[in-house]
Amino acid sequence: MTRLSNFFLQPSFSRRTILKLFGVGAVGGMLGYSRFSKPQPTIFQQDALTLPKRISESRSVVVVGGGLAGLACAYELSQRGFSVTLLEKAPQLGGKIASWTVDVNGQPFIMEHGFHGFFPQYYNLWSLVDELKVKQNFKSLNFYSVVYRGDRYKPEVFRPSHSAFPWNIVDLAISSTNRLRWGLNLTKYEHWQVFREITGFDSTRSFQRLDDISVAEWVQRDFPQGLYDLYFLPFAKSSLNAPDALSAGELMQFFHFYFFGNPEGLAFNGTRQDMSSSFVQPIAHSILNKGGRILTEATISNIHWEGQQIASLTYQQGNAGSSVPFWIDTNLALNQELGSLHFYGGGDEVYAVKGKENGQALSLTCTHQGCVVKPDANGEFHCPCHGAVFDQEGRVLRGPARRDLARFKILKQEEERLQLVAAKPEVAPVATETITADYYVFAADVVGMRRLFAAMTGDVYIPVKEQVEKLAIADPFAVCRFWFDRDFEWQHSWFTSLSGYRLTDSITLYHRIQDDYMAWAKKTGGSVVELHAYCYKEREFPTQEALLTTFQEELYDIVPALREATLLHRELVNQKNFSGFPPGSHRDRPETTTSVANLFFAGDWVKMPFPCGLMERAISSGLLASNAILRAEGLQRRTLLTVNPQGILSIFT
Repeated sequence: MTRLSNFFLQPSFSRRTILKLFGVGAVGGMLGYSRFSKPQPTIFQQDALTLPKRISESRSVVVVGGGLAGLACAYELSQRGFSVTLLEKAPQLGGKIASWTVDVNGQPFIMEHGFHGFFPQYYNLWSLVDELKVKQNFKSLNFYSVVYRGDRYKPEVFRPSHSAFPWNIVDLAISSTNRLRWGLNLTKYEHWQVFREITGFDSTRSFQRLDDISVAEWVQRDFPQGLYDLYFLPFAKSSLNAPDALSAGELMQFFHFYFFGNPEGLAFNGTRQDMSSSFVQPIAHSILNKGGRILTEATISNIHWEGQQIASLTYQQGNAGSSVPFWIDTNLALNQELGSLHFYGGGDEVYAVKGKENGQALSLTCTHQGCVVKPDANGEFHCPCHGAVFDQEGRVLRGPARRDLARFKILKQEEERLQLVAAKPEVAPVATETITADYYVFAADVVGMRRLFAAMTGDVYIPVKEQVEKLAIADPFAVCRFWFDRDFEWQHSWFTSLSGYRLTDSITLYHRIQDDYMAWAKKTGGSVVELHAYCYKEREFPTQEALLTTFQEELYDIVPALREATLLHRELVNQKNFSGFPPGSHRDRPETTTSVANLFFAGDWVKMPFPCGLMERAISSGLLASNAILRAEGLQRRTLLTVNPQGILSIFT
């Protein structure tokens, strides 16, 4: 008897269940989902008429934000003849896939914000890869594992696929060593409702039913426990939103894009070098080659409105973004944990106030590599990453840091937040410039968008501002990369999702993926591994010392062989700037096109008109923004692709 037969004949599946499954298969066949013919991507946006592709008159565009969304928008418009200026606050382009150099015992390495997988259904992202002719910068990781702590579940392994629902479910059932633990019984009404939701995604109706409840609330309703443990929990967290703070509607969109509406499977590509070298820099070079301007370390100091449209934008460039006032929210977790000071901000951007009466705040971002220092009982501040020590005024006592902690003036204070500005900017701005443009595209992250709208004067269009103010930020994420003096055996995928740990959600073996790390490992016999926490709770890990300690303890649990190895170096990245998708947020989420004629939005936080996620969501939003501008100028829009936008069982919803 085959494994498939065993699956269908297990006690929890009745004859009625089998008939329902075969009925679903019949529906799939009627809609063209054949076992032997791979479904093709769905065309979302394509002009019926042949229109000019390049602008014939001078038109200018300012794009604020140099992440994937801003880069995609600037790229497309620069290829069409627009005069494009791209402004990025950070020293590096790339946003969440930016890269920078770190020193590891005298040798330079490239560090990132964590591993990112390039899935085959990232159709719009891959179209840029093809145009830039950089496909050789990527390599297949062949398969993808999910490993569960303890003995209850065996690892799940996902591979490339050539069919969509229902056949991908059949394939999963055949290959899964946990198929008898799914707990799914389609003769139960509640389980049928769950099955209908995850296989029958329809953007309008799914969000109407599920957007107002969290994933955690939804699964409390007689939900198949095995499905939750095996798939829902690890994949929900991989959206970088915790189940208690993630809309169930958003998770259904996420599942539809990555599995139920996706005929490509869950195997993916990584980059042969860091993501900036492999993808970001080629996009930037193409923009520059078409006459575009790219300015990093450019901080927006004012956006002026006239007649409810943007009239001008003023920025200053250099090592001095802090001379522009900004708001920062209180950090309740740190205040409860440490007590003696009052803390604001989160992730790697934390500020301490001794007493608001002195009118100053101290940045706790270490001036060495950006870790957050922790106050000691003696009043000093200690960096948990590389050992720098600062006195109670923020002055360096011991290296490797060479510069004092930055100090800020408190300009305004409200009950739960402060407005700060640099007390003494380290370097005067290199340049201050006011520019005007025909179009403005705001493609910053949620934190950046809030700061942009706080830096506005004139006749601001309030409804758009209120939409931005409602945007949420997810729980912080953290990445810790470790260098060891020896390698170890590993039977799972080089990037593996992990489930059941307090902090860790995935592990990446960089010494088996990226060329520079592979060369170092071959030369030294060492290894480089990275742990990632997608959306940890600050109240559980209020300090970076707590993060580092837990990461290291869990690494030794995950890879016991490393207990005997020598730890050569570690790097921590800890940020709180990922887009949040809490219950009830879909209805008022801004779209790419706004009510303001010359203002457009792009970013992974915008409301998308078709299923997509993570990097593909960012890229697609940038291309949607460029398409809106192309349409306004009567030009041919770029054809955009997606998976089948509706689930097969949406006819039953």
